Amino acid sequence: MNKILLPGTKYQLKFLFENLKDSPENILVIGAASEIIASEISNKYKVKINLIVDDYESFINSRISLGNNDNVNIILMDYETTDFNNDQFDLIYAQASISLTNRNKIIKEIKRVLKPRGYFCVGELVSLKKETPKFMQDIYEASNLLPLYIEDINKYYSERNFQVLKTLDLSNTLKEYYLTTLDKLKTEKEKLDEKEKAYYKKLLNRFSHESNAYLKLGGNKYLGFVSLLLQKGEA
Repeated sequence: MNKILLPGTKYQLKFLFENLKDSPENILVIGAASEIIASEISNKYKVKINLIVDDYESFINSRISLGNNDNVNIILMDYETTDFNNDQFDLIYAQASISLTNRNKIIKEIKRVLKPRGYFCVGELVSLKKETPKFMQDIYEASNLLPLYIEDINKYYSERNFQVLKTLDLSNTLKEYYLTTLDKLKTEKEKLDEKEKAYYKKLLNRFSHESNAYLKLGGNKYLGFVSLLLQKGEA
């Protein structure tokens, strides 16, 4: 499996494959930088799948990354207002892409397009402590993040008619994620034209701030990552 540059790295996908015994036919992947995930899921279940991203730069990067892979259909679409039908998907997968301030609206949309008894594999950035220091709050605000408290995450999904089948704490992947992604962004920046560099400069600035907070200022005490395999209820 190729390197997945997201919190949870390769281990959320491994978690899905080990715990999902059904063979879903209609699959949706949500989130930028999920091209490898989409390809691996398509190969695993031998089906064509949809991958949605919510900004133009991510759409272009996904197209370039996937090249001639016709098994993954990339679509530019808001996560909270998709064009999919009700009860369309057997499996929806989101890795570090919905831990946002508009999470509730996204989850409502996911429930709409997911079939009854369909599966939702989600990776969430979580708060490890109830009290969050100012420097972590600043990071969340800059990245539009709203992490759930780790001890409340199962309750959050249960209250929204999801059965929690399995959970896995992958907080130990965050150090590798920040180190690897920051290094890759710095390397890739040198290969880009001026317009592309402007886009990557914003990413670099954000990741520099986030990684410094996590790796050097003690952010690892406050920020974690949890993956869940959920099943939507009948009604």
